Amino acid sequence: MAEIIEMPKLSDTMTVGTLVKWLKKEGDKVSAGDMLCEVETDKATMEVENYVPGVLLKHYVPAGGQVPIGAPMCAIGKAGEAAPAVAAPAAPVATKAPAPAAPVTPPPPAAAPTPIAAAPKPETPNSKPETPAVPAPDGRVKASPLAKKVATEKGVALTGVTGSGPGGRIVRADVLAAAAKPAPAAAPSFAPVGGPLGADEKTPVSNMRATIARHLLKSKTEIPHFYLEVEIDAGPLTDLREGLNAALGDVPAEKGGGKFTVNDFILKASIEALRRVPAVNASWQGDHIQRHGRVHLAFGVALEDGLVTPVIKNADSKSIRQISAEARELAGKARSKKIKPDEMTGSTFTVTNLGMFGVTGFFGIINPPNAAILSVGATVKKPVVDAHDRVVVGRRLNIGLAGDHRVIDGAVAAQFLQALRTVLETPALLLLG
Repeated sequence: MAEIIEMPKLSDTMTVGTLVKWLKKEGDKVSAGDMLCEVETDKATMEVENYVPGVLLKHYVPAGGQVPIGAPMCAIGKAGEAAPAVAAPAAPVATKAPAPAAPVTPPPPAAAPTPIAAAPKPETPNSKPETPAVPAPDGRVKASPLAKKVATEKGVALTGVTGSGPGGRIVRADVLAAAAKPAPAAAPSFAPVGGPLGADEKTPVSNMRATIARHLLKSKTEIPHFYLEVEIDAGPLTDLREGLNAALGDVPAEKGGGKFTVNDFILKASIEALRRVPAVNASWQGDHIQRHGRVHLAFGVALEDGLVTPVIKNADSKSIRQISAEARELAGKARSKKIKPDEMTGSTFTVTNLGMFGVTGFFGIINPPNAAILSVGATVKKPVVDAHDRVVVGRRLNIGLAGDHRVIDGAVAAQFLQALRTVLETPALLLLG
């Protein structure tokens, strides 16, 4: 008898999922462990695993359809077997906004009559030799109103046009001649092109994006955020990382090799700073503040449709090598849509990093129920004064902390950042645990 596969609960807060696409077609032979389809939940897009061997007889839900938990998704049975009848599948969710109806232009409002002016004569270049455009006393380029209008339409910068009118004044024909000339390949032009960025389009809000919006709005409006920032000497950290990667980068992982990222060191340093200032590893519970004895460390991973925060459980018991490997594995799962709900819940502290995009400093929004979130920028070279009062080239890293003022005060957050700075500026300490 055919087996009906129902929509599983893929996250603790999920009530409905959107079937993004089928990975198996009707008529395909399937085995236990095969991935049947991709489903978008409120937390991420994940694959649904098959547990019944046989042939996929029928899809009950089209791609784009929304399916409540427990609703039929597909039927699996023997080849040639009829699929059981079920209730009508959910209607598909439009992926693009419907084309708008042709706009109706209202009649213009009545206005007082205006005198009819004589039509201006078309401008033509005179027979005098061309002279460069002469700026007016206030710095503006002299050009006729019609020339300015045509220049805007054609995306021509008037400062580069030679005027043939009286006194070097730019006329319409000058602009048209400049527009017809090909732009030089060696010197890119930064003149405005004047055209649209693209067609207007409405993008439906995904389950994941809607959940992110709700959570961030709740966090920002209900949690009293405060912000602190510290600049760290990243020279020792950069040197240590480069040395380790040079020595271990080409060594197989099974022989202790591998490369470390800056974020690996930040994650490990955050754990050590929490060990020194454990008050930050806490959460607000309404009638009490919960201090957490273990560090469950979340870190941000950017996906196409939003941001997810995988969690390294019991991170305080793991070495930097273990943290690096687990962070890489969890990020890979998130990007390949194979991450599980329990791998994205239960965090006690969060780290978010935008340094790879060249952002030098920012403050993230707290990830409830965490008491704080650490924001990491890019390492930059800049002039600094060393211990001997000499101006030298330094490598500096800005790290921001957003804290929940209900749980921690500014002094506690400052102690945490001070501990973090000490660890990062003496990064060999991170290799001991």
